[in-house]
Amino acid sequence: MVFDNNPTILIVGASRGLGYAMAEEFVTRGWSVIGTIRGRRSHSGLHDLASRYPQQVRVEVVDIDDVDTIVDLRSRLSDRRLDILFVNAGTTTGDPLALVDQVSDAEFVRVMCTNTLGPMRVIEALKDRVPADGLIGAMSSGQGSIANNEKGTREVYRASKAALNMLMRCFAAREREQSRSIAVMAPGWIQTDLGGPDAPYTIEEAVPPLVDVLLAKRTRPGLEYLDRFGDAVPW
Repeated sequence: MVFDNNPTILIVGASRGLGYAMAEEFVTRGWSVIGTIRGRRSHSGLHDLASRYPQQVRVEVVDIDDVDTIVDLRSRLSDRRLDILFVNAGTTTGDPLALVDQVSDAEFVRVMCTNTLGPMRVIEALKDRVPADGLIGAMSSGQGSIANNEKGTREVYRASKAALNMLMRCFAAREREQSRSIAVMAPGWIQTDLGGPDAPYTIEEAVPPLVDVLLAKRTRPGLEYLDRFGDAVPW
């Protein structure tokens, strides 16, 4: 099968939005893609992509808020080399503009688990599947930059992505002896379910350069916080 000969990327969170668009872009560039969805009963664009490219696309199930499903995914991929492991996760509060003291404990924890704890658990579980010349990445946001935060707003979302950035730096510090590349991506304001229809860029405009950046980053070991043009974002 072609799947066994191509370089392979695992995209965690590929059923729709940026994750799906990344999966499609990597397929068109000759990569094999393992993309994940949250539930077995859900039909998604990823299933359609797998139907069109059965030798390049594999659909897996994982809920990054459920540790058992992460363990199960690791077991199913125990013999699989992942040239890129990329965790694409993003959620926000019911009212994205709510101040932090207006958010319930449960909602705060939900956003932090999905945007911060879940991605790190996936990375820790699957890092051994990524070779020395591979790349480990996570989808952050420019709103996770503490240095660039001059306007506030979207407080819980910002906090979750800043926390993700910090934990990725902790991960990179522990991985110093490894030669792997590590990327935290800030894709910009994109027209997705999370970004909304008023965002200035479409997914079709944003994803090809984002993929370019990830592929170029593979040649540079260590951690970088990058936007979709390959420029460094202040931490």
